[in-house]
Amino acid sequence: MDWGKKHNKYVHTIEQLEEYLPLTDKEKKKFQEVIKIHPMKITKYYLSLIDPKDPKDPIKNMLVPSVDELNVSGEYDTSGEAENTKEIGLQHKYAQTALILSTNRCASYCRHCFRKRLIGLPSREVLSRFDDAVNYINEHKEIDNVLISGGDPFVLPTKIIQEFLEKLSKIKHLRFIRFGTRVPVFMPSRILEGNELLKVLKKYNSKTKRIYIVTHFNHPREITKKSVEAINRLLKAGLIINNQTVLLKRVNDNPNVLSELMLRLVSIGVNPYYVFQCRPVKRVKHHFQIPLYKGCKIVEEAKKKLDGHSKRFKYIIAHKTGKIEIIGIMNNYIYFKYHQAKDPRNLGKFFKKKLNKKAGWLDDLK
Repeated sequence: MDWGKKHNKYVHTIEQLEEYLPLTDKEKKKFQEVIKIHPMKITKYYLSLIDPKDPKDPIKNMLVPSVDELNVSGEYDTSGEAENTKEIGLQHKYAQTALILSTNRCASYCRHCFRKRLIGLPSREVLSRFDDAVNYINEHKEIDNVLISGGDPFVLPTKIIQEFLEKLSKIKHLRFIRFGTRVPVFMPSRILEGNELLKVLKKYNSKTKRIYIVTHFNHPREITKKSVEAINRLLKAGLIINNQTVLLKRVNDNPNVLSELMLRLVSIGVNPYYVFQCRPVKRVKHHFQIPLYKGCKIVEEAKKKLDGHSKRFKYIIAHKTGKIEIIGIMNNYIYFKYHQAKDPRNLGKFFKKKLNKKAGWLDDLK
C-alpha cells in the first residue's frame, strides 16, 4: 500500500470527482468511458487548487479526464522505450544514463502522461527485480548516472527507496542518482509529514553519491505554500532540484504564464531544466500538443521576459533518436541540435527542417 492511499488522499471515481466539480450527465458518461482505459487518480490536495467555476481551469485540464482522450491519433511509445529496454524495468538509451521504471503508480495521473500506456495499469515494463538492474549497471562502466522514474518513485515506501540508494551507492562508477517526481506538486504532505524520507535522502546524498530531484511543475498555480515548504525541506537536506515542464495546450501555452512559472521556480530554488514539446502520444496528442511553430514563438517570447538564471532551460523534443533541442525559426526553416543521441555520432549535430506551421513533431516535418 502506498503512502497516499494509506492516508486516504485520492479521488479515483467519477462519483468522488463530482463532490468537488460540477459535471454534466454527458461528461460523466464520457469520463467513465475514458477512465476504463486510462485510470483517474487525483490527490484531494491537488483538487483543491482547481477553480470549479472555471471550465478552462489549467489545473483541471491536466488531471481531470477529457472527451478529447477518446481521440486515438498518435502512438503510445513515442520515444522508443521498448527498443531501449535491457532488463525488465531498465532502459539504456544514452551511454552514460540508465533509466529505472520503479513503479507504474504516481501520486496523481496526469492526462498528458507520455507513459500513458502503463501508468495505473498492469504492466510488464516496470521493475520486478532490482538486483537485475544493479547487475546490469555494474557491468556497464560507461553508466555514470541513474534516473529512477516510473510512475513516481516517491509514492513507494521509504524502505524501498532506501534499498535503491543503498545498492546503487555501492557502484563505484556512478557519479550521481536522480529521482523524477511530482510528489512536491501533487502530494507535498509526503515530504512535510514525518521526516523518514528526508533522512534517507540526506544520508545517501552526503555519504556517497550526489542526489538530484527532478520535479515537474507545469503552471505557476502549482507553486503553493505547501509545495514551497516541501521544496525547502528537500533543499535543506542538501538536494539539488531541477524542473522539467511540458508545453501544453490550454495549460501553459502562453508566454506570460510560461515566464511567470520559470521566474517563480528560480525564486524558490528550483532550476529550470527542460521545456518539452508535448509528445504525440495516443489519447494525448489531440488534447495537449501545440504546433512546433507556435511553441517556438511562445518560448522565445517567454525568454524575453526572463533573466539569465530563469531562461537556462532548453526547448526539447524527446525523440526516438535522442533529445533534440529546438533552436528556433529562420528563413522558413526550423533549426535543431542533438542535445543527447542514441547514436553517439549524432551528438551535437545541427540540422534544419522545412517549416510547416501545423507540424507538432519532428516526424511531421520534411
